[in-house]
Amino acid sequence: MPSLYACPLSRLPETVAATGASHLVTLATMGTRVKRPPSIDPVRHLTLGVSDISAPMADHVLPAEAHVRALLDFVQAWDRDRPLVIHCYAGISRSTAAIYGAVCALSPDRGEKAIAQELRRRSPSATPNRLIVEIADGMLGRDGRMIAAIAGIGRGAEAYEGVPFAMSLV
Repeated sequence: MPSLYACPLSRLPETVAATGASHLVTLATMGTRVKRPPSIDPVRHLTLGVSDISAPMADHVLPAEAHVRALLDFVQAWDRDRPLVIHCYAGISRSTAAIYGAVCALSPDRGEKAIAQELRRRSPSATPNRLIVEIADGMLGRDGRMIAAIAGIGRGAEAYEGVPFAMSLV
């Protein structure tokens, strides 16, 4: 079964090429220029224009239920024939929250804590966006367990940007 990958924008072309991904999720601040790799069909590319914030801020887009619903619908419709890549600007916060939510959605029998611990092992710098995790937790009926599991792994190591990594669905 193909994996999900997360990466920063600077490593997007090489991550898509190296993984042979067929699907792509972009979480970027409105106005950020993202060139979709040519191997990704436009209908297999979801772009969510959200800022990396957890509270309202002037001139920024706060992640909302509509964004997380679009993400969850997109990953649940993914055929899993080839990998899916999720990226944000730095590959540390929005993309790691999205990949955590995606794995929780696609692996409903896996425990939130085990998924969060796998996230930490695979990405020492991961610091998932708290609001994206909270919204996904509610939508997936995880009763606060996703939020608690991410709090349990703590803030990631300081980094300018994350290193691409994979998460399994089993």
